[in-house]
Amino acid sequence: MKKMLGIEFGSTRIKAVLADENGKVLASGSYGWENRLLSGGVWSYKLEDALKGMQTAYAELKAAYRKATRKTLDSLDAIGISGMMHGYLPFDARGKQLAPFRTWRCTITAEASGKLTKAFDFTIPQRWSVAHLYQRVLDGGAELKSLSFLTTLAGWIHYKLTGEKVLGLGEASGMFPVDPATRGYDAKMARTFDRLAAKKGKLPWKVLDVLPRPFPAGECAGTLTEAGARLLDPSGDLAPGALAAPPEGDVQTGMAATNTVRPGTANISAGTSAFAVVALAKPLAKRHPEIDVCVSPTGAQVAMSHANTCTSDINAWVALLGGDYDRLFKEALKGAPDCGGVVSVPFFGGEPVVGMTQDPGDKMGGCAGCPLVTRAPDADFTLANFMRAHIYSAFAAVRIGLGILFDEGLKLKGITGHGGIFKTPGVAQQILADAVNAPATCLETAGEGGAWGMALLAAYAHARQSAKATCTLEDFLAKRIFADAKGVTLKPTRTGVKGYAKYLERFGAALVADAVASKIHAL
Repeated sequence: MKKMLGIEFGSTRIKAVLADENGKVLASGSYGWENRLLSGGVWSYKLEDALKGMQTAYAELKAAYRKATRKTLDSLDAIGISGMMHGYLPFDARGKQLAPFRTWRCTITAEASGKLTKAFDFTIPQRWSVAHLYQRVLDGGAELKSLSFLTTLAGWIHYKLTGEKVLGLGEASGMFPVDPATRGYDAKMARTFDRLAAKKGKLPWKVLDVLPRPFPAGECAGTLTEAGARLLDPSGDLAPGALAAPPEGDVQTGMAATNTVRPGTANISAGTSAFAVVALAKPLAKRHPEIDVCVSPTGAQVAMSHANTCTSDINAWVALLGGDYDRLFKEALKGAPDCGGVVSVPFFGGEPVVGMTQDPGDKMGGCAGCPLVTRAPDADFTLANFMRAHIYSAFAAVRIGLGILFDEGLKLKGITGHGGIFKTPGVAQQILADAVNAPATCLETAGEGGAWGMALLAAYAHARQSAKATCTLEDFLAKRIFADAKGVTLKPTRTGVKGYAKYLERFGAALVADAVASKIHAL
């Protein structure tokens, strides 16, 4: 039996999953953590917390493995690291961190995002690393003169474990646009960036010099070093030498974990943030500022509708109402299809897909979010409608983005959901089906999440490198991992589809009220 380790650094949890070569979960461990809001609208994590969380999650996994097998986990065949995509994590030539880690949640790069999108003729979302980098160029960031290496959280952890400055193709495409033809960074856009940056002053680097090398799924992206093994397992039990898969983003590990890498398939990950990912059968007809275009682990184009906030406001309300998620979610099913005139706007921060961005100069540190519940004077204000509105709104921003793809002629054959919002069977899953008017599936393995998806990518890399297998990732997942997968599929209902559409109209009106409220909040 082979042992494949996947570790994912999520927004609220670092999770480690150990699986065999066929994807069977052998053990798991986790560590809870939270980002914090710094001055200037910067949402950040401390890197020492990332290392502590990794060690804690691995130690818990190791204990679970010993309990199940009565053996010490002293070797791994392959490892893979995943994390929150995008952001800004700069280092100098000696590996010194030059600025606080800016996460995907920071929406303070509107100027850079707009200028790059126009110059590239390609949508550059605010949370992408290149937007953060160019914003620092525009702002005259002092750290830029010492910049030697820019990476993501997953890329940095991979570097600490292997010594390799690399990324998986999908994760790389959230830093800088990737050319699907060459499966490398877009050279023309890189030259454009360098010209734009040079206008603001001389810099001692070109953009391609400071980015990690992109690797497609199945490649060897290094091996676990002696120092890396001691970092991961300070007890000294773990031997070095495990093959390292290219580190990937949570978008791509979600695709692997839901078997939606093949063109024409789609999935939605719904947790602290939410993103719906569609593997494109053909390129989009035109550029849309609300839609990200990145690539899969194999380099194929995918379209993504992303929302910075999904379940944060639900979590707060559930805690206030007693903490029983199952009871409150099931209560939501008793609500009216349109939530009876109750509307929730759950945004904790900026939400670019609906045009809400942060102003780093405001008195509250640039936090444009203002969670809000509104209702019509004659609304049926019940607990059922209140909870149903919150679950509806958890998908609302993503659904607005998907509507743009629907207008381009996209028709979903189905969508696979995974993430914490789906833990109560049949509730959020049915609402999702109604929201997108397509069958929604939840697999039995949905709870394992992106860490398991990264373990699958590690298993694929091991299979390709050890046996010299030539199968595609799509076939590997379909034939080896998901051939006998079990799950539940719910179809949309006519009343649910109509009710959600009516709710979205009210949600759009509520956005105006939330925008006004956020300005008052910042006074």
